[in-house]
Amino acid sequence: MENLMRNCFLFLSKNKTITKLAKKYGLRLGASRFVAGESVDQAVQIIKNMNKKGLVVTVDYLGEFVNSENETLNMTNQTIKTIEAIGKENLDAQVSLKLTSLGLDISEELVMTNFRRIINKAREYQVFVTIDMEDYERCEKTLEIYKTFKKEYEHLGTVIQAYLYRAEKDIKELDAYDASLRLVKGAYKESSEVAFPDKKDVDENFKKLIRLHLENGNFTAIATHDDAIIEYTKQLVKELNIPKDQYEFQMLYGIRTDRQFELIQEGYPMRVYVPYGTDWYGYYMRRLAERPANVWFVVKNMFKK
Repeated sequence: MENLMRNCFLFLSKNKTITKLAKKYGLRLGASRFVAGESVDQAVQIIKNMNKKGLVVTVDYLGEFVNSENETLNMTNQTIKTIEAIGKENLDAQVSLKLTSLGLDISEELVMTNFRRIINKAREYQVFVTIDMEDYERCEKTLEIYKTFKKEYEHLGTVIQAYLYRAEKDIKELDAYDASLRLVKGAYKESSEVAFPDKKDVDENFKKLIRLHLENGNFTAIATHDDAIIEYTKQLVKELNIPKDQYEFQMLYGIRTDRQFELIQEGYPMRVYVPYGTDWYGYYMRRLAERPANVWFVVKNMFKK
């Protein structure tokens, strides 16, 4: 049943008709739990409060699978506006973005031009930028662009998904770039030809990748809500004597908030992924797919007055 629900939500996450309706009608049915408003000003206020409580963040203006050049320009401008807000408001925050929102599916020239504008602004304010990983089809292109810009801008990271067979090979290749990586399990529906179909295999590969990248001496963000992975990482950083400036835990806004504060109180570095914007539907569906408890949260809120 759980697997059926997951597949259903992942299928819905790519429905363009519903995405348009979601943009039109705003954050309904509990989405505001996972999305920090529709505007940068709303997000800034939430981030300020999080910073006061000891949480640092990476902020993402939501948008993906964009097929209009004008829309990519809007996404680029909004991301630049986010970087400016981080700098001017002195937020303890980074930026995350998806290359499809900048034109990855349209043309190489367009995505490179848009991304260069963002990197130039990030350099001006010294804001760290992470390129989010999307589905397998776009993995190779994403890593190529990361490698190109990592030569130009030091404060740049990307994401490796543990459910992909290629993940270990990618980490070994990225070691030459002193890559700062966010390691995740993966949230897209992929074929068993390219990804581990069984959760236990994904978990074991995730642990292997965490150890590999930490032993390489590169910065490692362990993005998980899984207590078993968290405990594994705690033991590993102790075993390897990893300094606190070489790793951090990451979790999603609105999910396991109590656990986030527990990790801070225990002395571990903790960053929260904070998305905002009107194009929230695909992101929201993947959050529902990841944890059945999120679905019941939505159902309960539908019947609240």
